Amino acid sequence: MTLESSILNNLKKLPEAMQQAVLWYTEFLVNRITQQGTSQLETVPEALSNKRGGLGIWKSKIWIADDFDAPLDNFQEYM
Repeated sequence: MTLESSILNNLKKLPEAMQQAVLWYTEFLVNRITQQGTSQLETVPEALSNKRGGLGIWKSKIWIADDFDAPLDNFQEYM
């Protein structure tokens, strides 16, 4: 099944009001690309293609104190 046929099949399942919203959104996307002076409808936006994720993305950006699990002095009376 092609991408276009998948989109059309899902579109047919939506109520008419939502189909209208999808139409407006696709028109917005096309207008946004054409206003930029490029015809890059086939390319992935740079923000999505450079997206990095997964394990290790916070390495060396956060830290946890060595005594993280140590009891706090302020709560001694509750223990």
